[in-house]
Amino acid sequence: MIRAARRYYIFYLMMIPVIVYLVTFSYYPLARGLLISFQKFRVIGDRPFVGLDNYRTVLTDPNFWRMLGNTLYIGGGILAGGFLAPLIVALSLSEITRPWFKKLTQMTIYLPHLFSWIVVAGIWIFMLTPDGGLVNEIRGWFGLEPVHFLAEKEYGRLMLVLAAIWKDAGYVCIIYLASIVNLNPSLYEAARMDGANRRQLMQHITLPQLVPTMQIVLMLNTMSVLRIFDQVFVMKNPAIERYVDVIMIYTYEKGILKFDMGVANAVGCLVIAATVLLTMAVRKMTRYDEG
Repeated sequence: MIRAARRYYIFYLMMIPVIVYLVTFSYYPLARGLLISFQKFRVIGDRPFVGLDNYRTVLTDPNFWRMLGNTLYIGGGILAGGFLAPLIVALSLSEITRPWFKKLTQMTIYLPHLFSWIVVAGIWIFMLTPDGGLVNEIRGWFGLEPVHFLAEKEYGRLMLVLAAIWKDAGYVCIIYLASIVNLNPSLYEAARMDGANRRQLMQHITLPQLVPTMQIVLMLNTMSVLRIFDQVFVMKNPAIERYVDVIMIYTYEKGILKFDMGVANAVGCLVIAATVLLTMAVRKMTRYDEG
């Protein structure tokens, strides 16, 4: 190990800034948050140890379980849609033979990923408003009544899911396209010589070769299932907040608005633990380590 350290010392030196950053802004705050979750937090004065009282407060709060249900509904929808939609788009784009149209489409669908959630929320609110919104204007052409998409519980959570998928589909699509470009062309040539059509090429060559990339995308999406905050915070309103408030909103209310940092950190620790368990379960089910 000493010889290896001397030989590759330059690489170890390059790692030092990354290690310092992670320790300072990730691991140290995590350790402090875990400690605070067992305390009665005060800005000034002692912080008495209260054991599991903060966790009991969270787990016996009906609002926590309601928001957990909303989180699983919205996060599950984003997980499924954010996995399938980019894959379908990438497979479709890979079949386009006109380079200019392919590049234009890639740029168009990637653009929303560059927008902040404030901009995305503004676009969707403008499109879905019942008075002059694009969607309701189109409905009006067919004689249909306007729908308050962001003020009715039947549509509120669905709109949040669709907005999240729309925003990030272009980014994930590029990941899939990069993998498709790197596939061995000789496989396609051999299959064509055997009489395979486009559907068979996609089914028996493209999709199987994309499995490692699909596993990575699914793992990354799984890690963020319980950490939804931005889109809910900027798109919710009093009419539907009961049906769209998520765990991170609960943490925000407890920690920032009520300054109950002990309870807020207890929720954060529960979310981290649940995310680790969920990620490990998905990793096991998808056989990620075997891919």
